[in-house]
Amino acid sequence: MKSKKGIKNILIVTAMVLASLFFINMSLAANTAKVTVETANLRETPDENSKILEQLSLNKEVEIVEKEGDWYKVTVDNITGYLRQDLIAVTEEVNTTQDENNITSTQEEQNVDNADAESQENEQTEDEIELGKNIIEQNVKLRIVPVINATETIEVKKDEEVNVTEIINGWVCVEAQNTKGWIRKENILTKAEQEKQEQERLAQEAAAKQAEEQAKAAANASKTMYVKEATVNVRKEANTSSEIVTSLQMNTAVVVETEDAGWSKVKVNGVSGYIATNLLSSTKQETSRSASVRKSTDTQVQEQTTANESATSSGNGAAVVAKAKSFIGSKYVYGGSSPSTGFDCSGFTSYIYKQFGVSLNRTAAGQYSNGTAVSRANLQPGDLVMFGKSGINHVAIYAGGGMIVHAANSSRGVTTDTINSGYYNNNYVGARRIF
Repeated sequence: MKSKKGIKNILIVTAMVLASLFFINMSLAANTAKVTVETANLRETPDENSKILEQLSLNKEVEIVEKEGDWYKVTVDNITGYLRQDLIAVTEEVNTTQDENNITSTQEEQNVDNADAESQENEQTEDEIELGKNIIEQNVKLRIVPVINATETIEVKKDEEVNVTEIINGWVCVEAQNTKGWIRKENILTKAEQEKQEQERLAQEAAAKQAEEQAKAAANASKTMYVKEATVNVRKEANTSSEIVTSLQMNTAVVVETEDAGWSKVKVNGVSGYIATNLLSSTKQETSRSASVRKSTDTQVQEQTTANESATSSGNGAAVVAKAKSFIGSKYVYGGSSPSTGFDCSGFTSYIYKQFGVSLNRTAAGQYSNGTAVSRANLQPGDLVMFGKSGINHVAIYAGGGMIVHAANSSRGVTTDTINSGYYNNNYVGARRIF
């Protein structure tokens, strides 16, 4: 009997020890969880309307104290409070069976892997956005804190330049219009996207330039034209103030060697010079008694149609053009806005007008809101002209005679081009008068 009672006592003690170990193991299994949303509010009590103790970021780890309905009581950074269960992923659960433990552990590992992958994706995207000057991709309002339902302040516009000061958990802190606020990273053009857009624009421009040159070469093949006015002046250079080489009568045949910016280089009777293209015709003119008694046309008046912008331009506009032309040959650098660093298109126009005490918006699209609108027919030297296939992506300074001065691209730098043909003719958007 004593032997049986001893065995019984041993079994009871053994059971008590095993039970103790089981509960000790449960108590030592510290439950932890990670925040699965961008911002989770840690509250004082398990109530949506209770005081917010702290705002926790994505993947922030917390220690679970206990579960109360749809809420977890947690501790984080020496603060104890409550989180809704749908805002966190538990990384270790105490269950009644080993099988449930294994299933939960596997699910938690998958959640952690997914969270890590999302975190890495965010980090990679954030790495692409650099601190400093960046461009807004679409109209968006700034928020006072990096939370979706935060109070909104000012709106920043598409293509507006902002200063990025901080990047965290998919949010970007920017400074714009003397105001600081937060926007989602998707609203910022990454450096790669900016470079891609610039490369596309340059490729389009190069293709258009090539087509323009081919068309010009075809058009410039020598051809015979006829003077269509009573008297036309042949000038030494392609402008109305140049020296007159000779004068020709109506229906005089001339050989046109080249055409550019409204002027034709011609050869007649061994003499070369320039005639305004609108004074020539591919066919001879019919003559009549009325035509023979008509006074000779003052061709300088006719030629003035080609250069009417110069006659009406303001002194400031002419000075702007002169200043812009003084930088012809300067290098093109994306984001540049000074002679020492080089220029991009809007950096060049901003710099030129700054020399005259005028502050322009930094981007080509932004400058379309500066000054006042002006029609293409009424362009004057000094006006800003904008171009683009879908939206505005290039700006230049109108120089008169259908010509522009601009920072073209990395291979050509600051140079001149015509807007009467090719890329700039086909992709003309509009113009603004600053003076």
